[in-house]
Amino acid sequence: MTNTSVTKTLDFDDIQLANELFGPQNKNLAVIAKESGVELDTKGTALHATSPDPDSLQTVLNLITQLYGLLKAGNPVYTKDIVYAYGMLQREPSINLQKLFKDSVFVVSPKKTIAPKTLSQRDYVSALRDNEMVFAVGPAGTGKTYLAVAMALSMLLTKKVQKIILTRPAVEAGEKLGFLPGDLVEKVDPYLRPLYDALHDMLDSEKVNHMLETGIIEVAPLAFMRGRTLNNAFVILDEAQNTTPEQMKMFLTRMGYGSRMVVTGDVTQIDLPVCGQARAPRSGLIEAQRVLTNINGIRFLHFHENDVVRHPLVAKVVHAYERYTAELTNKD
Repeated sequence: MTNTSVTKTLDFDDIQLANELFGPQNKNLAVIAKESGVELDTKGTALHATSPDPDSLQTVLNLITQLYGLLKAGNPVYTKDIVYAYGMLQREPSINLQKLFKDSVFVVSPKKTIAPKTLSQRDYVSALRDNEMVFAVGPAGTGKTYLAVAMALSMLLTKKVQKIILTRPAVEAGEKLGFLPGDLVEKVDPYLRPLYDALHDMLDSEKVNHMLETGIIEVAPLAFMRGRTLNNAFVILDEAQNTTPEQMKMFLTRMGYGSRMVVTGDVTQIDLPVCGQARAPRSGLIEAQRVLTNINGIRFLHFHENDVVRHPLVAKVVHAYERYTAELTNKD
């Protein structure tokens, strides 16, 4: 018995916007067809979608209709957004992409306006607003830490939190802390430098230094969190793949009233030493994904190579390493 294909047609009222939606040489439609398995053909402003799978067909029609609505509202649609948007609508067909775009743009400071660049980033920002604990997992260059710092500053400046705490595990990769020059603060400073860089990119140096001196912003290694209760704070744990399960539990249980916690990391970049006979180190981030799923108030977001917003070569590097790792895994 063979499935009967069904064809649905969408007709758009603006040929210029339709061409923008389809992409040069129908590039955007090719991406959608590859993701969904739905056959897409165009004639003028009409688009014909054909598939034997009614669910995939409906998701594609929903996606294309909403993307066209975004373009009509003046929002650009990038090819890298399409795969993520399709996945979102597969999981939750009722998502309003235009509302996601509209609600997710915010101003951090007079120095710089921060706006999410991809749908995944917009979903991330919405999650940061709506949830008290958020995990962001994915490769470098996807804005996980940068947007978390931006949201933290936004909430601080609007008095929704009283302080910001930025922390990372000081995992030794190559150099031993004990052999580095200087006191403890100077020894751990290189591990925390990316967090300082994000702050200085968003606020004037004088204001950053004042906030650091007065304790409104605190940047410290993860070990400094033990024994504390963090109330009315926006707390960010960066490079969380390099926490042990014990450190992760310790960190998460520091959460106090009126606080937000964001945990970011890339599970493909674990620098923890291998323990015993285990082939891979035990990462607190990997374990947290298994332990904390389906808990109300905790949201997990996963970024992929298509979400990289740094130099285009970064996405290619990430993809090459992912392919290489998959080949090694298949050989084993």
